[in-house]
Amino acid sequence: MYLVCGEALFDFFSADEAGTPANKVAFQAIAGGSPFNVAVGLRRLGIDVALLAGLSRDYLGQRLRQVLDKEGVDTRYLREFDAPTTLAMVAVGADGSPHYSFRGEGAADRQLLEEHLPVLGEQVRGLHVGSFSLVVEPIAGALRALVRRERGRRLISLDPNVRLNPQPDIQLWRQRIAELAGHADLIKVSDEDLALLYPGQAPEVRVQGWLEDNAKLVFLTRGSQGATVFSRRHGSWSVATPQVQVIDTVGAGDTFQAALIAWLTEQGLDSPLGLEQLSREQIDALLRFAVNAAALTCTRTGPDLPYRHQLT
Repeated sequence: MYLVCGEALFDFFSADEAGTPANKVAFQAIAGGSPFNVAVGLRRLGIDVALLAGLSRDYLGQRLRQVLDKEGVDTRYLREFDAPTTLAMVAVGADGSPHYSFRGEGAADRQLLEEHLPVLGEQVRGLHVGSFSLVVEPIAGALRALVRRERGRRLISLDPNVRLNPQPDIQLWRQRIAELAGHADLIKVSDEDLALLYPGQAPEVRVQGWLEDNAKLVFLTRGSQGATVFSRRHGSWSVATPQVQVIDTVGAGDTFQAALIAWLTEQGLDSPLGLEQLSREQIDALLRFAVNAAALTCTRTGPDLPYRHQLT
């Protein structure tokens, strides 16, 4: 089992049609949040997974629980709070890239405390953390404590997934990412994230620092330009993104992350030692699997992550 930790929310997409009066706004709401998407994506890829998150007792929070139950995500680590569900207002650009505005101050997914952290059995092979849960309190402190506690005992993966709207303090983002990267075995980061975190710095400089610290593998995604893998043992190389008809890119990064974990789990290499044993050919197969999975998500509206039988 893999344990994914972080926020669960609803993405609100504009569904206005031509001629809609100005005093009316139509929305399509889709369950989301980067960790939530990764958890669902892992289950769709056939991996046993649980979500550690705070859920609201309100209507939307219970809908999120229904989605997890339907998808088969283990909900034993969820904690419920009398606080609202975070809402993310999503505007999709001409190139399919999303732009977010969050309504989440005091929301349920931020309320997780260190005292809520579970004792993990041997069935939990790894942890994944990412997105704004890394920088908003009190959940940020709880996740830092969890990662510190579990380092070396299980595979730890990190995706910064920077969102400045919930927390605009970029220096705080840098501090938290630097601390967590020091514990992570596998890091996936987008070129957009690195540009926000370290403007003017070549991505390779930051990646090399992570590899010299604790990370065994770092994956840099570049949208339509493909992705690059950096390995301690085997160097770095890139693969291209398959040519697809892009509807939007919402959930593509989460799909990439879920695919990385799923492939490693299928191969029995989902551990710190397993990453060190990977050959160059295996890493290349892992990279291509993740790139192809993410490309498939881009052909769909919203975070509609693929099932295992849809990937060959």
